[in-house]
Amino acid sequence: MISLEVQHTDGKARAGVLSTPHGRVQTPIFMPVGTAGAVKGVTPEQLTSSGSRMILANTYHMMLRPGGRTVEELGGLHAMMGWDGPILTDSGGFQVFSLAHLRQIDDEKVVFQSHVDGSLEELTPGRCMEIQRQLGADVIMQLDECPPGDATLEHVARAVDRSILWAKECKRAWLAGGESVQSLFGIQQGGVFADLRARSAEALVELNLPGYAIGGLSVGEGHEAMVLALDAADSQFPADRPRYLMGVGEPRDILAAVQRGIDMFDCVLPTRNARNAFAFTWGGRLRLRNAQWTADPAPLDENCSCYACSNFSRGTIRHLFMAKEMLAATLLTIHNLHFFAEFMAAIRSSIASGTLESDAKQWVSQMYASRRIPGDEK
Repeated sequence: MISLEVQHTDGKARAGVLSTPHGRVQTPIFMPVGTAGAVKGVTPEQLTSSGSRMILANTYHMMLRPGGRTVEELGGLHAMMGWDGPILTDSGGFQVFSLAHLRQIDDEKVVFQSHVDGSLEELTPGRCMEIQRQLGADVIMQLDECPPGDATLEHVARAVDRSILWAKECKRAWLAGGESVQSLFGIQQGGVFADLRARSAEALVELNLPGYAIGGLSVGEGHEAMVLALDAADSQFPADRPRYLMGVGEPRDILAAVQRGIDMFDCVLPTRNARNAFAFTWGGRLRLRNAQWTADPAPLDENCSCYACSNFSRGTIRHLFMAKEMLAATLLTIHNLHFFAEFMAAIRSSIASGTLESDAKQWVSQMYASRRIPGDEK
């Protein structure tokens, strides 16, 4: 089981240590995403060297290929991924509602057509727990219904009620599995509707789970709406349990969430952007396919000590992208993961020193000064 020790606070922001069966990690923490059992573009050794300490894998993808039983026979995700640190698996609910075809849903289950081979699959709260038990992650998530960002009040309310029902069923199945080192997190839904989020949180807290996640954000609602939805999170969930904001990786979103008491984050942003030639730096994003970097001898970030910045120039990495060399995506993935690890370390340091508010303003100003921020359009 997991436990959270909060060591420093700065307003609602918390810095501490999350203890797991596979080691202790400092929070707030960012978890790179290994969707299909691997973080794309890097080896586990490179992942560790980047500063990453906890990663995520996806239940939906792993259940479809190679299958939960196969993962179990191969020694579980830790053995498959060559990773000895903590792993979190999401429930697969988001992917069912965003990737699968021909969904049919009721309060007992969701039936969907696999995007891999077209086969019909069924996911229930009990099956969700069974698969995640086979995967062997340290933190497992309840099955939930995640409505789109533009869903109506009625749609979101139904999703909240169904997710509460499924949380109860997941807890029952989790406990029925016997003594386990895995920790089950409930997932709050409610979109941008404060009353629905409050109802969802209250029902989940009554279940007394090891941790709580905030779902249904970063689905198109925009930065300001996300911040408003997070304003009440600190008072809605127990202070001694970890709080996890799902699928959020934009640096200014992370900062806003940390300032509202969130401890854990995951997103494909650093790895996906790396494969598309976008580098994160303290001065903002670099688009390496732009011709201005053709002969630039500087590293991606003058203040970065990662392998890519220590050995390659912007111009060289741009050339590798233009030549379609696989090394280009690997180098940028190493850099972006290192940036996110350093970014989270800086946040933890600012919380400990009580300077997060002023530091956050400076960082946002540096990173976003030269571009329009998505969500700010009028």
